[in-house]
This record gives sequence, C-alpha cells and structure tokens, in this order.
Amino acid sequence: MRSLLALLIVTLALAALCRCEKDPKDLSGSHNPTSIKIEKEVANAFVKRQKRSSLYEWYLEYYKSPMEQMHERCENYPPCDYLSDQIGFSMAYNRFFGRY
Repeated sequence: MRSLLALLIVTLALAALCRCEKDPKDLSGSHNPTSIKIEKEVANAFVKRQKRSSLYEWYLEYYKSPMEQMHERCENYPPCDYLSDQIGFSMAYNRFFGRY
C-alpha cells in the first residue's frame, strides 16, 4: 500500500514539474489568433448555403404539410405517441383525435 502511495506521489510531482516548466509569457510554441489565416474564398466554400431554386421549395421550407402537422400533434400528446409506437400512427391518431 505504501509503495502504491509513494508511486502516486512521485507521479503527481513529475506531472506538476512538467506542467510548470514552460514560461507562461513565452508564446513561441503556442498559436496566436493572428497566425491562423484562411482566404475568404476557401472559408466560404464550406459555409455557403444552398439557395432555393423555386418558389415551391421555399414554400415547403416554411409551411408544413397536413400529415406532418398531425404527426407533431400526436408526438406532443404522450399517450398517442406511445400508442403509435405499438399499433401505428394512423390507428393511434384515429383513437385520440378522430378521423383525419
């Protein structure tokens, strides 16, 4: 037990020594925010959003279909959500909210 405790103390002492060895004011080994530069075109290549090509796609993005609205209504009501996992969405929705 004592040898394990001595080993742990020696390991912690070495870790503290290695951690404190570097001068905190020495920035030659670390990265500065000014040293990382990316050209604007390269940065925009993976950030650029794909634009909507038609009015139909724009409409679908902002308005949900009636079936999707029914799914969300069922998901927000825990008994319907649980039953839809057991017997299916259409039967669970009919049971709690009537015909669709």
